[in-house]
Amino acid sequence: MNDEIEFIRLPEVKRLVGFGTTKIYEMAGQGLFPKQVQLGARSVAWVKSEVLQWNRDKLAESRGQAGV
Repeated sequence: MNDEIEFIRLPEVKRLVGFGTTKIYEMAGQGLFPKQVQLGARSVAWVKSEVLQWNRDKLAESRGQAGV
């Protein structure tokens, strides 16, 4: 089992999901997208595996395979 956690910054999140900054933060605030992790006083990142899982879930949902 791979327990490594990889943090990614906003530009990479935007590239992976195709949304802009405002949309990402809005969705995270509504519980519709993975929340960022506070790394420092002015530094945040996302857990890459969570963002990729969100992508997989959205793909399954669009294909009528929710929960896959």
